[in-house]
Amino acid sequence: MSRVRIVGGTWRSRLLDVADVPGLRPTPDRVRETLFNWLGQDLAGMRCLDLFAGTGALGFEAASRGAAQVTLVERDPKALAQLKANAAKLDARNVQLRRADALQFLRDAASSHARHYDLLFLDPPYRQDWLARVEPLLDTVLDAKALIYVEAEFPVERLDSRRVIRNGRAGQVYYQLLEPDGL
Repeated sequence: MSRVRIVGGTWRSRLLDVADVPGLRPTPDRVRETLFNWLGQDLAGMRCLDLFAGTGALGFEAASRGAAQVTLVERDPKALAQLKANAAKLDARNVQLRRADALQFLRDAASSHARHYDLLFLDPPYRQDWLARVEPLLDTVLDAKALIYVEAEFPVERLDSRRVIRNGRAGQVYYQLLEPDGL
């Protein structure tokens, strides 16, 4: 079993076990460090959504840095079981786990008028057109000033009403932080 290390916050240096699930790609340490340098190290009070949680590395990093609420959404039962085990190991009380397909989660959250999120992590499986599929539903769950972090196999310049403000590349992975137009 492989592991990822939390790079900052309360749980800094803690190791998370990663489920052996085909296509699961943990966000590399260096990329997570860059992202949280962009965001600032203290996420106190933020509500975060990790829509394709996988390893949970992004969501657990946010929780470690003080996010008030982190929702991890994962549809694979094996990956979800590992997320539950990691949350229990960390005693992550600010982390909520949901077994769901990303589209269904967004539809359900929109129809229930769920709380809006301040930060969205989007690291979907590659070559399945997930970004285009979730884009029409994003405004239904995001706060007007919410930021979106995207990892993809191609550069993303816009998503929904948001534009790239920071970006980078690590090997074959493009990563970018987007903010709403006009901020």
